[in-house]
Parts: sequence; structure tokens; C-alpha cells
Amino acid sequence: MKLLNQVRDADELGTKEAASRIPAGVAKVLSAVEEAAESSKLWCGMAGMMAWRGGPRGRRAAAAGIAAIVVAQLVSNGVGKQVTGRRRPPKEWIPHDEVEDRPDSSSFPSGHTAAAVAFTAAVTPAWPVAGALCAVPAAAVAVERVQSGAHYPSDVAAGAAIGLTTAWLTHRAAYPLRRRLITL
Repeated sequence: MKLLNQVRDADELGTKEAASRIPAGVAKVLSAVEEAAESSKLWCGMAGMMAWRGGPRGRRAAAAGIAAIVVAQLVSNGVGKQVTGRRRPPKEWIPHDEVEDRPDSSSFPSGHTAAAVAFTAAVTPAWPVAGALCAVPAAAVAVERVQSGAHYPSDVAAGAAIGLTTAWLTHRAAYPLRRRLITL
């Protein structure tokens, strides 16, 4: 029980701090990145560029990233949000009008963060430079979800854990498939 209270306190403090301390100009950039990432548009666009310009390495990275997003979205939005039903942070904690644009679905876990981290973590083993480049908007999405009042920090942390786990699982599942295809 003590741990839950500590998480609750940290969530409140982290949400209030992110919502009030991030400068307006930075918040606008974060919001633009999040809008691009909405419905995984940003990640699909990056995957398309990787597949188009990256040769075999780019196609492998793109396929891994998209596979990881699909699994992460199923786990976070299809299961996690349905099971938890956590309310979004209280509007009075958020001193700006972005709080009006947040979804009505469960707060836990952050599906945006799960998709961003899953894509980035899945791309990285196949193409480390592309993975490093993807990490910048992925981090921006995670910060924006708290700054906008859409999520608590623990929602984002859970989304990141789901993203990392699904990237690892899709990588592990893809290895036997690649071996079978090569030996055909």
C-alpha cells in the first residue's frame, strides 16, 4: 500500500510539474510531434522512408518497427486500457488549454508511448542510426503525454515498458522466421 501511495504522489507531482514548467514554445513543438504520431502516422511514415531509401537493412528495420507497433497497440489499447479504466489526471492540475483535447479512454497505459518506444526499440537492432534518430520524437511523445495532461508519468512508464517488451518479443519471433526463409 505504501508503494501505491508513493506512485500516486509521484504521479501528481510529475504531472503538475510537466504541465506547468515546460515553456510554451517547447510545449508547442511537443504537441506538433504528438499530433504527427497520432494513429502511428509518424512511425508509418518513417517506416516507409526506411523501406524506400534504406535497402535491405531499411526494409528489415521498417518491418520490425511496424510489427512491434501492432503488438504494442494490441497490448496497450486492446487489453491494458480495457482492463484498467484509470481516469485521466484531474483538469485542475493542468494550467493550460491542451487538457481539453485529451481522449476519454482509460489513462493507463499510454498507447502513444507504447507505439513510439516499440517502433524505436524494434528498429534499432536492424539499423542503429535510424533507431537513434527515432528516439528523439519517441521521447518527445512520452514527455508530451504528461505535459498535456493526457497521462500520468506511471502511464507513460508502463507504455514504455510495453513498447520495449513488444519490440523484444517481435525481434525474438522474427529470428526463427528469418532462419526458415533463408534455408528454403
